[in-house]
Amino acid sequence: MFTPHVFLNGLGLGASLIMAIGAQNAHVLRVGVRRQHVAVTVLACIVIDVALIAAGVAGMGALIQGSPLLMGLARWGGAAFLVWYGLRSWASMLRADALDTQCGTVPPSLQRALVSVLALSLLNPHVYLDTLVLLGSLGGNYPAHQRASFAAGAMTASLLWFTALGFGASRLSGVFQRPLVWKGIEGLTGAIMLALAGGLVFG
Repeated sequence: MFTPHVFLNGLGLGASLIMAIGAQNAHVLRVGVRRQHVAVTVLACIVIDVALIAAGVAGMGALIQGSPLLMGLARWGGAAFLVWYGLRSWASMLRADALDTQCGTVPPSLQRALVSVLALSLLNPHVYLDTLVLLGSLGGNYPAHQRASFAAGAMTASLLWFTALGFGASRLSGVFQRPLVWKGIEGLTGAIMLALAGGLVFG
């Protein structure tokens, strides 16, 4: 049974979590500016969020949270990937050819673009904490007949946000491709990734 106010609660909470600056958002913004496999990247982020929200509301979050092994693997694997990605962004910022987002670089293959977004999403423990644990626990508190409405609201927030971020950045790529702005994007991306890695290791 669809419950409008529960749907709106899920939509609002999902939006408040997903709109925070993080690894996924920085990556989608970067891909959108470069206009390289934007649709695949956006779709992958949406599918991952939808699957994790559904699993969380169904009770999977409690299982993940209660496993030190799984949380430890996610923590150290995620930190290693984020450090690599952050340093790569800073190196790109310092290269002259990184300023040319259309002609100066070789676009990644579709497979490489898909692997990048999957790794960046699935190796980031914050994704699991937000979707499986937090959204899952809050959605699980609703009566059984209202949980689907809550999950649908949170999933809709993901769909709207990633679509707007990815394709919005693509439409505004002319602005973002200015040398100073592009350097800022690369520098900010690298800083976000390294800050998230530090939070995983020392937090």
